[in-house]
Amino acid sequence: MSNFGDTCEEMSVMSGRGHEPNLATILMVERAIHEAKNYPTKMELWRSLPRKVQYPTFNRIIEYLLSSNKIIMNERQIVWVFPDNPKLKKLLRSSLRVR
Repeated sequence: MSNFGDTCEEMSVMSGRGHEPNLATILMVERAIHEAKNYPTKMELWRSLPRKVQYPTFNRIIEYLLSSNKIIMNERQIVWVFPDNPKLKKLLRSSLRVR
């Protein structure tokens, strides 16, 4: 016989919601990518996080960052490409559009 906590956890995993990241965790991963001195692999990034994150949750965050065009990945490395650099924003605002 399982207890209530086990049942809730099983239902959460069965419904696909077992590894939904919270905002603080997403921001932590974003910051780690953005501040990395080199282009880390997924495993290097995961191991470098200041707080432990389950790997399936980490993968959900990577999927989100890829789909929102904040990062790109080649075969191994993760690269932050979101234009949040103040100098880049200023340059984009002052540039001429080519048609």
